Amino acid sequence: MKQNVGKVDRVIRLVLGLALGGLALYWQCWFTGIVALGFLFSAAVGWCGLYKVLGISTCKIKK
Repeated sequence: MKQNVGKVDRVIRLVLGLALGGLALYWQCWFTGIVALGFLFSAAVGWCGLYKVLGISTCKIKK
């Protein structure tokens, strides 16, 4: 998988994933937990499937 998520985007996804994870535990909602895991996964690996489909990349390319 080629990275398509930049540093700022990864930090935002990490914060959103942690916040949603906390809410999922508080609300006891499995759907919110799955969304949180998606954000945390994309923040960890630097790749987003939706970005791939839409042809978007926030990752700076080194030349």
